[in-house]
Amino acid sequence: MAFRRFYIDKNEIQDEASLHVKGDLFHHIRDVCRFKVGDQFEILNGEPRALLYEISQMSNRDLSARKLSERPLPAPEKPAVTLALSLPKLPKVDWIIEKCVELGVAEIRPFVSDYSFLRKASEISPARLTRWQKITEAATQQSGRGDLLTVHPAITLEEMLASFNRNPSTAGLFPYEGEAQVRLPQAIQEIKKQNPEHLWLFVGSEGGFSPREVEMFGKHGLKPVSMGSQILRVETACVALVSVIKYECGALC
Repeated sequence: MAFRRFYIDKNEIQDEASLHVKGDLFHHIRDVCRFKVGDQFEILNGEPRALLYEISQMSNRDLSARKLSERPLPAPEKPAVTLALSLPKLPKVDWIIEKCVELGVAEIRPFVSDYSFLRKASEISPARLTRWQKITEAATQQSGRGDLLTVHPAITLEEMLASFNRNPSTAGLFPYEGEAQVRLPQAIQEIKKQNPEHLWLFVGSEGGFSPREVEMFGKHGLKPVSMGSQILRVETACVALVSVIKYECGALC
């Protein structure tokens, strides 16, 4: 039987045996989902398990539920995917985060680059970071994944590349809209031969990457990879790349 799933951070659960829910989540359960006493739902808390609860009491302000059981959730498929994203217009980031949660991306690492929409990481407001966290949690509930995608603070491309590939089980993919000798299918087959535990995808913003940055990628062992003759929007490229990687590695089969 499939149950509705809701996300609560494990640090907010004081006693797993008896759950107390109020605030926005309570109103969502009562007013949107129309749950009542006796209805059951699952809680996801960032751990590889789902907790099943039954509502025992409900008022106009909160509800109480008792734990019935728990079940393990499937482990994330390998390789774990990191989306290193040159910051586009921020509403696009909202959409990209939601789809990356659904597709099983492990983390998103935003960065600023020569042609990114934002040129300074400090331009991202605390309110935007809070919004990204809420989008992540809502998409986690919808998709039912056990772990929570992490959106890291934005840094520069130089800092990003300096932290890449410190582990021999990590591979990288650098799609580029300009001249590239390697096409995406060939690059993916080479990556599969490595059988990496972790794969980074570097995606440019609306302006792409500068020649200087292409040279920087090369110094870190990342050759430009072509996705074809058509130039994709940044949000399309993100979804297409993750979907192809997941399919080729068996996660969507």
